[in-house]
Amino acid sequence: MRALIIDDSRTMRSILRRIVTGVGFETAEAGDGQEALERMEDGFVPDVCLVDWNMPVMDGYTFVTRVRDNPEWRNVTLMMVTTESEHAQIVRALAAGAHEYVIKPFTPEAIVEKLDLLGLIARESV
Repeated sequence: MRALIIDDSRTMRSILRRIVTGVGFETAEAGDGQEALERMEDGFVPDVCLVDWNMPVMDGYTFVTRVRDNPEWRNVTLMMVTTESEHAQIVRALAAGAHEYVIKPFTPEAIVEKLDLLGLIARESV
């Protein structure tokens, strides 16, 4: 399985990378939505994207809408991992095509649980 971690914080990308590699994912990282789209266009098509909302260049919401506009990426699972906690923002992201929503700060177990609920983790990894 492949995960693309999209966050403008290098520290947050490192934390998420440790969590998802710990349950068997190959990872790539991007500092904003535009960089993430470029990685995907260059051939790294992930099974799941862990997406921050507030980033420079291209925010996470715009990234989600761009991924959903591309039929080649319709099977990519999108999980928002963000400080945006307003109900309206959560609804907006889910309506745009995000599958899950995790509010920072989070525990590693919360990320693993969401990935498991999405069917992205082999049972022996949990």
